[in-house]
Amino acid sequence: MDFKDDAQLDSSQVESRGRGRIPGGGLAVGGGAAGILALIVALIFGINPGDITGGDPAPVGPRSDLSAQCKTGQDADQNEECRVVGVVNSIQDYWPKAVQNYEPAKTVMFSQQVDTACGAADSSVGPFYCPADRTVYLDLSFFKQLETRFGAKGGPFAQAYVIGHEYGHHVQNLLGTNARAEGDRQGPESGSVRLELQADCYAGAWAKNAYETGLFEKPFTKTDIDEALSAASAVGDDSIQERTQGRVDPDGFTHGTSAQRVKWFTTGYESGDPNRCDTFAGGI
Repeated sequence: MDFKDDAQLDSSQVESRGRGRIPGGGLAVGGGAAGILALIVALIFGINPGDITGGDPAPVGPRSDLSAQCKTGQDADQNEECRVVGVVNSIQDYWPKAVQNYEPAKTVMFSQQVDTACGAADSSVGPFYCPADRTVYLDLSFFKQLETRFGAKGGPFAQAYVIGHEYGHHVQNLLGTNARAEGDRQGPESGSVRLELQADCYAGAWAKNAYETGLFEKPFTKTDIDEALSAASAVGDDSIQERTQGRVDPDGFTHGTSAQRVKWFTTGYESGDPNRCDTFAGGI
């Protein structure tokens, strides 16, 4: 994944902070890849993650000045936070062309713990999207865990896939798709699984069209896509359950199997068409 050196970045779409808080409470929608199953469920179904993690709101910490350090694609190639800015910029350039009346969402990079309009969360929760404040939350340390704990290949495009997935949840929020999963929280055919697989597909559709956003030097390579597929496979329900509890329980699925996550990202990527991402129509 190589940004154009002279591509201009819009750092206003991303905020980098230390331990911080945003007061409020409300509905939460799941993240794309979380380390602990209970925390995944908490985020999807409106439980305050702080009730599980024991996290209290932390004082606002120092914020990085992204506008000073993230100006061009060259910065994105050399700095992880700037790479997040570049990926977010590309995603939010793509979606207005694919979805009528798209509204931008903010991304917040945090460390250790954050309070959101969906409740308090810490690093173990993994990346997630909060519809109540229309914000994607990322602790960059998660991406290392994706490699060391879940066996993913890692790499810049693994990060891009995860961010693309979370923005898929934002698109679902704008379209009202979240309501289709209400009351259907767990199980191999559940609304929750369908919601997550659709977000994977949306990430693939962006990836196919990302070069057209003008930020990247060339279309993504097979190596890039393999990084995404490895990440998708690593965070399948069956893979996570096997690692965390030593057995697979389909009745507890909330995100889909490794094979399903790979399948739906691939569907989005090969078609480049988010209209092909209707996981609520028929089998998955």
